[in-house]
Amino acid sequence: QVQLAESGGGSVQAGGSLRLSCVASYISSLDCMAWFRQAPGKEREGVASVSFAGIASYADSVKGRFTISRDNVNTISLQLDSLKPEDTAMYSCGRSRGWSGGCPADWRRRDYYWGQGTQVTVSS
Repeated sequence: QVQLAESGGGSVQAGGSLRLSCVASYISSLDCMAWFRQAPGKEREGVASVSFAGIASYADSVKGRFTISRDNVNTISLQLDSLKPEDTAMYSCGRSRGWSGGCPADWRRRDYYWGQGTQVTVSS
């Protein structure tokens, strides 16, 4: 069973920054890693994904403000800059489950192993 643990969430004012980290028990060179978020009353949204080779993809709503990175063999991070109140959500890390080969174009609709999530709250 793959385990993931997120950290780094918190409360900041608009315009501030946070750095989220996700430690996985195992990440292979074929796995896709991704960050999703879910705000109350809204559907889960794919925020960013990254392949083992470092190829990243972002939701339009966060392009230019968020940066996903692979820090080491089992850790990824999400740097959140220029935060807005609409970024408030529970952020969860996911590792591809039952599929591999990097992050395809439809990575947002694929199945993942999930961590417990970390809350990000941005006040205006």
